[in-house]
Amino acid sequence: STTVPRGVEHSFQVLHLQYGMYAWPCAVVLAQYLWFHRNCLPEKAVLEIGAGVSLPGILAAKCGAKVILSDSAELPHCLEMCRQSCQLNNLPQVQVVGLTWGHISQDLLSLPPQDIILASDVFFEPEDFEDILVTVYFLMQKNPKVQLWSTYQVRSADWSLEALLYKWDMKCIHIPLETFEADKEDLAESSLPGRHTVEMLIIFAKGSL
Repeated sequence: STTVPRGVEHSFQVLHLQYGMYAWPCAVVLAQYLWFHRNCLPEKAVLEIGAGVSLPGILAAKCGAKVILSDSAELPHCLEMCRQSCQLNNLPQVQVVGLTWGHISQDLLSLPPQDIILASDVFFEPEDFEDILVTVYFLMQKNPKVQLWSTYQVRSADWSLEALLYKWDMKCIHIPLETFEADKEDLAESSLPGRHTVEMLIIFAKGSL
């Protein structure tokens, strides 16, 4: 099967009801990408940034990756949400750290080299984009081959992520949703109004591929 396991889905429905948090369509699409490529995840070092309810990171851990979940150090309720996700899914080995985008903190300095960084819908407010890339750039210094697997919802044609990537010596590849069976309208079961155009990107340092 190429569908996210039912047990994981159920856990996040419980989490949603208990805390009023929402697993956004981008998180479900990124989880689908991880599930589609689950055979390459065992023993990979994976960091999810802006994790919230942590669906992609939790799924990566279930598939055998060594996962660290992170959200802003200034949002303790989001970090608690990460911890609750680990408890619900019986993943005591998953570490949760506070990382504020753009801040070179002790927690960021202490992170081991990562193979994959996960980010669903973090490219939401354009004023945050550069802070996110500062953090990713720092992680790329530890492992130049690290890849950022990211999904984002297209909300405006007025901004371009590619220009900022060029500034930070990064490039990206757009991954068509149909290549990992994420082009189904009901995949995210979104109750939000309107159509949701989700894009999947792999971002990497220039020259690393």
